[in-house]
Amino acid sequence: MKIALVSPYDFPYPGGVTAHISHLEEHFTKWGHRVKILAPSSGDPAALAERGVLVVGKPVSIPANGSIARITLSLRLAGQVKAILQREQFDVVHFHEPLLPALPLQVLRFSDAVNIGTFHAYRGRHLAYHYGKRILKRWFRKLDGKIAVSLPAMEFVRQYFPGYYNIIPNGIDYDHFAGECKALPELDDGKLNILFVGRMEKRKGVRYLLEAFQVVKSQMPSCRLIIAGPASKGAERYQEWARRRELADVVFTGQLSHEDLPRYYRSAHIFCSPATGQESFGVVLLEAMAAGKPIVATEIEGYSRLVEPGVEGLLVPPKDCTALAQALLQLAGDPRRRAEMAEAGPRKARQYTWSAVAGRVLAYYQRLLSERYPRTFPLDARLIPAEG
Repeated sequence: MKIALVSPYDFPYPGGVTAHISHLEEHFTKWGHRVKILAPSSGDPAALAERGVLVVGKPVSIPANGSIARITLSLRLAGQVKAILQREQFDVVHFHEPLLPALPLQVLRFSDAVNIGTFHAYRGRHLAYHYGKRILKRWFRKLDGKIAVSLPAMEFVRQYFPGYYNIIPNGIDYDHFAGECKALPELDDGKLNILFVGRMEKRKGVRYLLEAFQVVKSQMPSCRLIIAGPASKGAERYQEWARRRELADVVFTGQLSHEDLPRYYRSAHIFCSPATGQESFGVVLLEAMAAGKPIVATEIEGYSRLVEPGVEGLLVPPKDCTALAQALLQLAGDPRRRAEMAEAGPRKARQYTWSAVAGRVLAYYQRLLSERYPRTFPLDARLIPAEG
C-alpha cells in the first residue's frame, strides 16, 4: 500500500499531531508499506527528505485554540502538490486536520486517492468552521473516511460537518514510559514530587497549579513541584510569579527530550494536569499512567473519559485552586491510595499502544480501499498486523 500522511503543521516543531503522524509512519513502514509525509517545514528539506518527509510550504505562526499554530498560508502550492500526487500515485492520502489551510486543502483539492481525514481538535467554537463551512463542505465531501481521536473531538467537528466518524484514539509509546529506569538523583531526596508536563500556555492551567501548590507547600513543606515544558514567555511569567512569592521548591526544567521524560515520571509521586479546557485527549495522562503514577487532573471533556475517578486518579473542577490543592494533599498524604492508582494506571494505558492504534488505522484504510477497488484490494484480515 502506498500512503501519504498530510500535516498542516511545521514538521520539525514538536506537537501532538506531528507525533501522531510520526508514529503512524514508523509502524506502517515497519509493516512493509511505502509511506511519505507531506508537511510545511521551517527545517532543512534535504534532511527531512531522508526521513520520508516531502516539504511543501513555509510555516507562519498564528494564534489558534489558546496556542500558536505553525502552518503554511501560501496559495502557491498547487503546482508542487499536483506534481507530487502525479509522481507518487498514492493509494491512500490521510489528512490530519484536513480542513486547515493551506496544505491539506490543496492536497485534498487534487487527490484522487482514497482520502481519509483525522480530526484532532476540541474547542468551544471554531470561527473558520462556523463562517467557512459552506465553502469547506465542498472539500469535506471529498473525504472517503473520517476519523476523530476522541468522542469530544467527534462531537465538536460534527456540529459543523455532520456524518459518520470512526473514533480511533491517539496512542502512546507504552514501553518507553513503562520500562525500568532510575529516578534522577537530584529529585530523589525524600521530598514528595508533583510533576507537570506540557507547554506553558494559558489553557494548560499552570497558574492554578502554582496557586494550589502554594497551599500544599504550606501544609506539607517537604514537597516539590516540577514543571517540565519548553521555554516561553509564559514560562518566564510563571517563574517570576513563583519568585515574587518566594515559593520554594518549584523547578522549571525547560524542554525535555523524549529520552529524558521517563526519568522525570519515575522521579514523581503524583502527576498533575490542571488544563482549563479545549483538550480533545490526554496523552500526558496516559504516559503518566504507563509510568505508574497517580493522576490529579481537571474534569474536562478530553480528560474525564480517560481517568476513572478514584481508580487511576482524582478529577477536580477546572480553575478551582482550592479543589486542586485538596486533591493533591489527599494523595500526598495517602501512600496506599497512590500505590493502588499506580497499579491501575498501566492497565488503562496498555490499551493505547501505538501498535494497536496504527493497526486500527490500517484496517480502516483496507476497508475503504476494498470498497472502492474490490479486486485490487480485497478485504483480507491477513494484511492487518496483529497487535504488539
